[in-house]
Amino acid sequence: MKLIAWDVDDTLNDLMRVWLEKWFLPRNRRCRAAYSDLRENPPHKALGISPDAYLRSYDEFRLSAVYDDILPSPEALAWFRRNGPKYRHLAVTAVPLAAAHRSAGWVYRHFGRWIRTFHVVPSPRKGQALPRYESTKAGFLKSIGGCGLFVDDSPRNVEQAAAAGLMSALVPRPWNAAAGTPEEFFRSLR
Repeated sequence: MKLIAWDVDDTLNDLMRVWLEKWFLPRNRRCRAAYSDLRENPPHKALGISPDAYLRSYDEFRLSAVYDDILPSPEALAWFRRNGPKYRHLAVTAVPLAAAHRSAGWVYRHFGRWIRTFHVVPSPRKGQALPRYESTKAGFLKSIGGCGLFVDDSPRNVEQAAAAGLMSALVPRPWNAAAGTPEEFFRSLR
């Protein structure tokens, strides 16, 4: 049975949109950025803040009760309902280690019927020294012998996976060049 490796944030959910609309903008009323304006990830330039301010806000959100209320992408959930039993699945995410348990809980709460394995490649934070096993998702996937498909919203992660010889697919988001919409992506994913 083929293994599909799934990024979590902005692939299985709409984390960036929810963070922006429900967390960042209400606390930063002068900012007029819309989700569709986010042409880079991280989006600190479009928001007029420093990279550190962005990470601080994002991390606070991940540890808040608001994070627990994020719904899964309806398109991803529909795909899993139709196709989930045909494959094995693992989640591979790059979150700060302090929030990994929240991400894992979210995955198992919404996709645990299909996703049975969760792996974090810790997103580095200042002042935090951690052992580094792999520094990229592609490095992790290669270390376990690869997968049939890797799905992510980050062009860099998809490029690294392709360079490692892994088939990969890019979920359309405002900050990447993937054609179409997430709805079209999940409808066409086979």
